[in-house]
Amino acid sequence: MSTAIAQVEPKPKVAGRQPKRISLQEFLRQYSDKEDGYKYEFNNGVIEKTKTMNQYQSRLFFLLNRLFLNTKAFKNGGGLISETDMATSESQLRRPDIAFYAGDQIAKMEPGGNQIAPWLAEVISPTDNADKINEKMEEYFRGGVQVVWHIFPASNQVYVYTAPDEVTICRGKTMCSGAPALPDFEISAEALFA
Repeated sequence: MSTAIAQVEPKPKVAGRQPKRISLQEFLRQYSDKEDGYKYEFNNGVIEKTKTMNQYQSRLFFLLNRLFLNTKAFKNGGGLISETDMATSESQLRRPDIAFYAGDQIAKMEPGGNQIAPWLAEVISPTDNADKINEKMEEYFRGGVQVVWHIFPASNQVYVYTAPDEVTICRGKTMCSGAPALPDFEISAEALFA
């Protein structure tokens, strides 16, 4: 495990005062099981704090999970998991809103281990920072993710990325596909937001 140093956000900086710094190990001790309505991620020494999924976002997860039950990946023991740890590098620990793990990956999940989800989705809220969303998406691909969905409930759109510069914008009857990670996993934007 890395001994990276973290700076806690979003506390305002006060002149002459140093921000609180903690190691990745301390981050895991303090924030892994913290239940305060926030999701904490470790990004190159900075703790990023965002709200956990709300009931509407959880409804999207359940809808996608039902769809997933009809896939070959489900029949082979795979599953969709929400907000679980995934280290994308030695100094970055993310908790994607929704992530697919294959059956063999789930069998290898253990304390101290790490599996990279081949497909994941982030439900984007109006308060999310566009630059951070894009940086995280690029980070996911560097870490080995094959497909990233950005789900925008406010505009009923899904941006389906198969690379940082390859995107399909799904709205209405346009199909959102999980290929190549989940070739038989697809839904129209219209059906997702119905």
